[in-house]
Amino acid sequence: MRSAPQPREQPPATSNSPASARIPLSRVDRAFLNMERTSNPMVIVALIVLGAPLQRARLRERIAERFATYRRFRCVPVDGLAQAVWQHLDSFNVDDHVLSAALPRPGGQHELEALVGELASEPLPAGRPLWSFHLVEHFGRGSAIIARIHHCYADGIALVRVLLNLTDDRRSLVRRDAARRSDPTAAAAESVGAPTAGWLTETLGHSRRLAEAGLHLALHPTAAASAAGQASTLASELAHIALLPDEPPTHLRGPLSGIRRVAWGKSLLLEEVKTIGRVLGCTVNDVLIATLAGALGQHLQSLGDSINGLTLRAAVPVDLRAAEGDDDPLGNRFGLVFVELPVGVRHPLERLYGVQTAMRTLKGSEQALLTYGLLTAVGSLPRPVEDVVMDLFSAKASLVASNLRGPRTALSIHGAPLRQVLFWVPQSGSIGIGVSMLSYHGRVHFGVMADRQILPHPAELIARIKSAFEQLVLLVLLGGSALQS
Repeated sequence: MRSAPQPREQPPATSNSPASARIPLSRVDRAFLNMERTSNPMVIVALIVLGAPLQRARLRERIAERFATYRRFRCVPVDGLAQAVWQHLDSFNVDDHVLSAALPRPGGQHELEALVGELASEPLPAGRPLWSFHLVEHFGRGSAIIARIHHCYADGIALVRVLLNLTDDRRSLVRRDAARRSDPTAAAAESVGAPTAGWLTETLGHSRRLAEAGLHLALHPTAAASAAGQASTLASELAHIALLPDEPPTHLRGPLSGIRRVAWGKSLLLEEVKTIGRVLGCTVNDVLIATLAGALGQHLQSLGDSINGLTLRAAVPVDLRAAEGDDDPLGNRFGLVFVELPVGVRHPLERLYGVQTAMRTLKGSEQALLTYGLLTAVGSLPRPVEDVVMDLFSAKASLVASNLRGPRTALSIHGAPLRQVLFWVPQSGSIGIGVSMLSYHGRVHFGVMADRQILPHPAELIARIKSAFEQLVLLVLLGGSALQS
């Protein structure tokens, strides 16, 4: 039996009737609403660095015209006894959500990183819509915008698209997006990158049915015994996830303080990453994930952890909108795959091909669809039960790694060029580190957000990411004769 379609986002209703003021939350959105913890706020954080000054009044105007017009952003999520709903806030005022921030002198990247970490550690104020924008009017020769939005409003992929709607170039972005939607295969490839595009293409037209089958199996595991075909495959995937061993004890696991630290470094040339992939017969995703695995191995070894033969897992979000033909700009429409990171492999080429093998295995997997169904099931549970389920779930990965392909052309806001775009999705349960990879205008931007107890100085991991990538570059330049383990 198919579930009822979720309501589409529209501008705020003008009627004062109860029907126009209350909209049901989807079960997935409710799951993220109730995932909020003091040690792990469910807040997506985005940073936009501008190459020219931007005044608060102009940012406020743009947000009022293009962001706050979504009905959901004028609502407060309320988890009632009978049903979770979006409650329209009659007293909504966009000025409450567009704020100014100042950096202590000298006001450079270190000070901005500290501010982003401080804001990322704070829950959004209750009693009003759970989002805010902080404008740092003086950062370098320009400005910086720090956006915080609760995960229940939308996933990171959707919110990056909505934030890009603030740019002066949004019409060309909408045209390109419409062209991709006219070709679902292209949309799938564009939204999630090469490693999973083929798998999503194969599931076009029936992914919603698969997700619902996954939900049925999650709620009724005994049904797997008599299920056939796709249901049997989903049951196998469910068993695989359930039987994954917990992550080994390393410095990436431990009690969380709730205080977050943030860092980012110089971006990588996307063409250089592509060249490395072409020469070595790998995808861009393979190269980026292998680079991250190498950096994590270096980091753990520096702390005294034994990494010989060590494999860790990263939970990686996968966009399901293209596969579902879903044009709803908000809400949560993603699944998770658990990517194995061969952090204990020291030779860069061996590590890269280990990642490639893991990613190829995931191409034939329906993990993302199944975890989407599981998240839907979790959204139907009482909060104490959800907490237990999420603790079990989060024990299967040491970090969250998000990889998003952004615009290929340069963008601007009120004439101020976007120099850098970064985002971090929240970590859930006991996971204390998140890594963001976003390509924009020919460059790949890496960002790290971590709990202070897990990674006190995330800039050190950023430096190791750069080092791990340079090792691959050197290996290609020297024809594989260097860097032998």
